[in-house]
Amino acid sequence: MEQPPRRTKKVVVVMPAYNAEKTLERTLDDIPRDWVDEILLVDDGSRDGTVDLARKLGLRVFVHPENRGYGGNQKTCYTEALKLGADIMIMVHPDHQYDPTVIPQLVAPLLAGSCDAVFGSRMLGGRPLEGGMPKWKYLANIYLTAVENATFYMYLTEYHSGLRAYSRRYIETANFPANSNDFVFDSEIIAQGVLHDMRIREIPIETRYFAEASQIGLGRSIVYGVSILKMLVKFKLHKKGWLKFAIFNEPAGIPKRRD
Repeated sequence: MEQPPRRTKKVVVVMPAYNAEKTLERTLDDIPRDWVDEILLVDDGSRDGTVDLARKLGLRVFVHPENRGYGGNQKTCYTEALKLGADIMIMVHPDHQYDPTVIPQLVAPLLAGSCDAVFGSRMLGGRPLEGGMPKWKYLANIYLTAVENATFYMYLTEYHSGLRAYSRRYIETANFPANSNDFVFDSEIIAQGVLHDMRIREIPIETRYFAEASQIGLGRSIVYGVSILKMLVKFKLHKKGWLKFAIFNEPAGIPKRRD
């Protein structure tokens, strides 16, 4: 394994969790701990033993008494990570679908200061169909990615991966508290970064599709796709100055560190 460089930046893994008791420990076992300073888990109203297990495993745990949704979970993840003084925040899903052994590749460019975010891409040599991704989801991913590239005037191979690393600068610049509490949060935070000229890189990743891995069905996926298209329209209108939307305003109330 690649040896971690000597660093002065604090690296925090954030785990948005919901009913992850069966997969949490396996996910943690794959995290290269010498690249990470702290791991925090935000439980979104799980009905299993996720919270008790996370505490037993020594994680810093935050609990939503009621489910706030995937985006709502991430809002707490990044807010609490900023309070901890994180310079780099890596989102790792505790359902073991994404492979956290690639954390060194995610973190290294951010430690070097050569970009503001690094995304794992299943399309960049990750063979998603061989990994079990449903074909309809694969084709929808390609379509939405093409539309997003055309809207943002940039090129990424995928916008919908759940394995990501952000710099503190990126998170403090994005008005993420104004984002949706649903899955479209992931696309909204990219749009916010694009609006502020954040530098984004990709690395190839592979994913696992199995019974315990969290997935959304066809119906929710259609809602997700439509939500992305609506957000892209808002992005264009906002950037042209024809209409203004709160998610693209300057963030307020995000705890910023004074260096």
